[in-house]
Amino acid sequence: MKRFVCSVLAALMLTAPAYAIETLSDDAIEISAPSAMLMEKVTGEVIYEKNSHERIPPASVTKVMTLLLIIEAIDRGDISLEDTVIASARAASFGGSCVFLEEGEKMSVHEMLKCIAVVSANDCAVAMAEHLCGSEQAFVQRMNERAAQLGLKDTHFCNCTGLFEDPEHYSSAYDIAVMSRELIRHELIKDYTTIWMDSIRNGEFGLSNTNKLVYYYEGCTGLKTGFTNEAMYCLSATAERDGVEFIAVIMHGETIESRNDDAKALLNYGFANYKLCPLRSPDVLPPVSVTLGSADSVQPVYDGPEAALIAKNGAGEVSYSLELPEAVAAPVAQGQRIGTLKVMLNGEAFREVPLLAGSSVESADFGGILLHLLKGFVGMK
Repeated sequence: MKRFVCSVLAALMLTAPAYAIETLSDDAIEISAPSAMLMEKVTGEVIYEKNSHERIPPASVTKVMTLLLIIEAIDRGDISLEDTVIASARAASFGGSCVFLEEGEKMSVHEMLKCIAVVSANDCAVAMAEHLCGSEQAFVQRMNERAAQLGLKDTHFCNCTGLFEDPEHYSSAYDIAVMSRELIRHELIKDYTTIWMDSIRNGEFGLSNTNKLVYYYEGCTGLKTGFTNEAMYCLSATAERDGVEFIAVIMHGETIESRNDDAKALLNYGFANYKLCPLRSPDVLPPVSVTLGSADSVQPVYDGPEAALIAKNGAGEVSYSLELPEAVAAPVAQGQRIGTLKVMLNGEAFREVPLLAGSSVESADFGGILLHLLKGFVGMK
């Protein structure tokens, strides 16, 4: 059996007690809001939660799901950023945070997306809902279907804006973190959520981000603010530094300042105490020979998450031990386990990552077997 061993000797600030991440209790960090959540993007690890499953009106943080459906439609090719959206009378009638669309006004999907992400434009959210599904009602049905697909147990939408107070329109800090995580998987959204100031209508109408963390918090990548008299001040804030990105959700904050301070406290805690440990070897995975197969070899691929979240207290070493056989016998099924990557922290076993066959290899036919035997005979000579 082959063993390819490589060690990454750079100090990664790892120690054995930090291998398992424990969710902090709600009094471990001083958070004034009654409900909050801190989650890491890649792994989905929950670092901190406070009443995270309490059902609370989300106000305009509702638009995290609205934006997700728009971005997913763009990625699928259902719409493009250049498509023209025509504002209906209903969309133009919306107040609150808006860009004062007029009935019949035309904007590109790009402009609509910018208005929703930057200034939380209710009129643009409704216009996009109608553009995608024909009506806001049909769009809201899709929002709830997507929430169910994401496994959200404490979320139900009645509209695409969060503007109206309805007892059946609610979400939770945990659910918002999950949908925010799904949204920031799409790098395109950050082209919009990181805008501080911009304009539309040929520069005649200015836009200033409602999320002030974009301006003054290092690494902020978004994401969405919200306020109504019932929901109070809500926020899903995302930020990335040194390859790790955190999602901080604050629900029912008393003021804008307390909401932002709570989000900063959570993000600061995340960046100060945690980092990602790659669960991939820096070496290229070598192909594995296939005996009596229709192909000479099969390429192993990784299974499972790309990284694990670990605490960065102390200094240590991460090393990788790659275990692959010299050969496997045909037939080989795609997804069949053919090896293991062992990840070690400070010389102690941390994770085992399955290595799977990246493709299927059928058994060789009679001619292939003869050719294999002929090659062996010639090799012996």
